[in-house]
Amino acid sequence: MNDLIAKASIDRRMAEIITPVIEGMGFELVRVRLMGGKSHTLQIMAERPEGGIEVDDCARISTAVSATLDVEDPLEDAYTLEVSSPGIDRPLTRLKDFETWEGYEAKIETTELIDGQRRFKGVLQGVQDGEILIQIEQGIIGLQFDWLSDAKLVLTDELIREMLRQRKAAGMSGDGIDETEFDDIETDPGSEED
Repeated sequence: MNDLIAKASIDRRMAEIITPVIEGMGFELVRVRLMGGKSHTLQIMAERPEGGIEVDDCARISTAVSATLDVEDPLEDAYTLEVSSPGIDRPLTRLKDFETWEGYEAKIETTELIDGQRRFKGVLQGVQDGEILIQIEQGIIGLQFDWLSDAKLVLTDELIREMLRQRKAAGMSGDGIDETEFDDIETDPGSEED
């Protein structure tokens, strides 16, 4: 199990239990996290193999996963189950995500220092020989997938337009989303996070 899909040992255990359920329904697990605090939330992100997921799909997955978890009973404490799409500024957890989202801006963190840094922000350039390629200020660099501790897309106007285009092309409901209602995202290069 990839550490980006399930980081902690309990997350990996949950992924072992729920992945067959989700895949049996025709979806893929993108990420699973058990988040603590005053109450626990088991967050599951899933999507179709070709991308996208509807609210009704999330409800069906929630029902099926709940039934399985009731039988397996892997958690001692009470928790809330949350099933969602990966969202627009989605986490990149599988090698194929870096190919799918080639040309879009991403933030990547590594477990170890690479040339003196752990955080990289730039435009994804695909995958070559198992390395994720990313165009940063200094040029294109390659990062081994195993080196990554976190990766996600950066929310940009271009990304929002692409997600809306994909939803329309797939005939998915727009849930009343009208692209003209969005203001252009303005970024100040001096205030961007690294």
